[in-house]
Amino acid sequence: MQRRQVRSTLLTAVAVAGCFGAVAATGAQAVRPLAIDTARVTIAGTSNIHAYTASTTAVRVTRASLSGAAAGPGFWDTVTKPGVIEAFDVAIAAAQLSSPKEGLDKNMHKALKVQEHPDIIFRLTGLEAAPVGGALKARGVLRIAGVEREVVLDLTAERHDAALTVKGKVNLLMTDFGIKPPTAMLGMLKTDPKVTVTFETVLTVPLT
Repeated sequence: MQRRQVRSTLLTAVAVAGCFGAVAATGAQAVRPLAIDTARVTIAGTSNIHAYTASTTAVRVTRASLSGAAAGPGFWDTVTKPGVIEAFDVAIAAAQLSSPKEGLDKNMHKALKVQEHPDIIFRLTGLEAAPVGGALKARGVLRIAGVEREVVLDLTAERHDAALTVKGKVNLLMTDFGIKPPTAMLGMLKTDPKVTVTFETVLTVPLT
């Protein structure tokens, strides 16, 4: 008798666990995390000799969380509304930034301290609609070379079938992040501390 009760209790526990598992799976399908399909980040600046750019496609999502409001067929219509994206962190491999200008990469990587701080991190803290034009403003914390600063990014978002293309830019001062503007050619080339960071990212929802 006692064995039958123990067996019945175990079966009941397994059944309950299965129900919770089914609910969790349903929730995971209803509110799936965002992922990056393709991305390109470009840094543009000037020097006393010529302008330069450096770019990379080595961009990845390290954390993403959405509220329940993003579930259902209207996913892309609601995901950019304030409060729907609860967390969104992106990492950019600093050592993968490269420039077509000869000799710039080594000095740029040294200035970015890629050995000690391999990733440039952006952590979203808020998303809001701009006053005009249907654009967006993303507020967040940007960490470069181990130094964090609050930034505001101007964004545009455009839906393409099952994906969302997000474009944006932000102007920065390298010195705000403790970065000494790179030099080259034995110091003859000196870069301006002002840079413009632009990006284009295609976001998708993973099929899980």
